[in-house]
Amino acid sequence: MSQQANPRGTFLKIADAVKRQIEDDPDMTELPSLAEVMRDHKVSRGVALRAFGVLRQEGVAEPAPGERWRVVRAGARVDRRALDQRISDIITTEGLEAGEAFPSASVLAERFGVSRPTVAKALEKLEAAGVLAGGGQGKVRTVRTVPTREERS
Repeated sequence: MSQQANPRGTFLKIADAVKRQIEDDPDMTELPSLAEVMRDHKVSRGVALRAFGVLRQEGVAEPAPGERWRVVRAGARVDRRALDQRISDIITTEGLEAGEAFPSASVLAERFGVSRPTVAKALEKLEAAGVLAGGGQGKVRTVRTVPTREERS
């Protein structure tokens, strides 16, 4: 009779493996993607999600809306605001005025370490809020209004 792997506890083994990765790499800021975990450990999405849930419960990682899960390290400061809020801060930190060109989605994706579609969603929110104007393929997005302090918080 062949011996089969026991599916119970597989997610715990994966969580332990990811914790070891985090401990071995002090510069690690994001967890591997679900697809990478599924491929590397030959498990289903559900098992990978359960492993991430364990890491969350243990305070090792946290989900980041629209981004990969983040590694949580004691004493490290992480901006946990939504991406659209962090992007809108560029206007004030870089002193942009109404009518000036805003960085492209590609530039923002690289700056924030997220995908272009994720940035596009955040930019759509800012356009809907009236902070940015224009945009779209081949068009330069511009600052429509400078957010007030209340809008940024």
